[in-house]
Amino acid sequence: MFQVPRGTRDFTPDEMQKRRYLEQNMATTFTSFGYGEIQTPTFENLELFTAKSGESIINELYTFTDKGGRALALRPELTAPVIRCYVERLQMEPKPLKLFYFGNCYRYDRPQKGRYREFQQAGCEVIGTGTCEATAELLALAYTLLKNTGLKNIRLNIGNLTIISAIFKKLRLLKDDQKILLPLIDKSQFDDLKIALRDCNVSEEMIDTFLEVLQTSDITKIRSFISEDTDAKTELTTMETILNLLKNAFHINEYEIKLSIVRGLDYYKGLVFEIDAPVLGAEKQLCGGGSYDLIPLFGGTEVPTSGFAIGFDRTILALEEEMFLFPALKLDVFVIPVNETMNTTAIQIVQELRGHGISADFDQLRRGMGKSLKYADAKHAEKVIIVGPKELENKTVTLRDMKTGTQEIVALADIYTKLKKI
Repeated sequence: MFQVPRGTRDFTPDEMQKRRYLEQNMATTFTSFGYGEIQTPTFENLELFTAKSGESIINELYTFTDKGGRALALRPELTAPVIRCYVERLQMEPKPLKLFYFGNCYRYDRPQKGRYREFQQAGCEVIGTGTCEATAELLALAYTLLKNTGLKNIRLNIGNLTIISAIFKKLRLLKDDQKILLPLIDKSQFDDLKIALRDCNVSEEMIDTFLEVLQTSDITKIRSFISEDTDAKTELTTMETILNLLKNAFHINEYEIKLSIVRGLDYYKGLVFEIDAPVLGAEKQLCGGGSYDLIPLFGGTEVPTSGFAIGFDRTILALEEEMFLFPALKLDVFVIPVNETMNTTAIQIVQELRGHGISADFDQLRRGMGKSLKYADAKHAEKVIIVGPKELENKTVTLRDMKTGTQEIVALADIYTKLKKI
């Protein structure tokens, strides 16, 4: 007996209803912010991903060589393909260019709850602007996008890599030291971080102050720690402007400064952010993003770029954990022919309703009335039309409301008009 490959899933119609709800909901929010949808191939040249993330990423990819001898890979994420498309086709488009996307991605990783080898990602990139208002809007979009899905409890955390770099400089940490420290900071493993900083010959006083700064939202404390670095002070002032816009213009107050948000890749810079769903426990991150320099790496002219990606599957898990009621997969009308001689009329009614944009189906198993009504209820049909011989002689049908059980006689010619009014 064949089984689904490890780390992948089948989706039933009810599960697909949830996924389509989320996709359509997010697409509506993206377009309301002026974004246009983009789609890229499921596989790309392997070099695209190694150029972005280094050769070590190959161990995490599904790679293959095609019949022409080209090294290809199933995409592990969507930022690199979108930026490749921009460099190849969209550089002359008016700026800023706002792009959003949905797509399946693939990573050879250990499957666990909310983490699969095949997974869907949603996200966006904004290309050609790095102003404070553009960055504030990106933060507002990410937060609004998840709130609009129906999530009640999410946390927006905002960090800054320029400030972190200034702190590393103040602590006189070498690049090799930073590579060891960054994962500990990112995972908030502060006890291990303290030990590692001692190994880097950082004084106890500086260690304690650094750990305090990593865990504070107090801009005054952060400013005092980086007071000797002009670039970092300028960056912090810019960050304050962004946060003021987020609060006063976009009316989003639920955020925290969290300098422990870091990225291990060199092309990220400046402001970075994450959005968590506490209901998911340890694997709580739903969204991650920030500003980055990737276009020159792919051969394009350097322009400001930022964006974010959302874990589609984790968002559904978070909604389920919060007991969100997804829209049910419903049928507007189910038509029941009382006997076989009524089949043609039943089909004609169904086709007419479908032509008017009403979802409709009819009994195709020639069941009795009781079983047909039970099936209609299982399909969440709102109305049932019963086509019987006596009614048909009078060119009428019986219209039944499945919620109340009430019935009425309706003329054949008036079915659509009646349903439209209801």
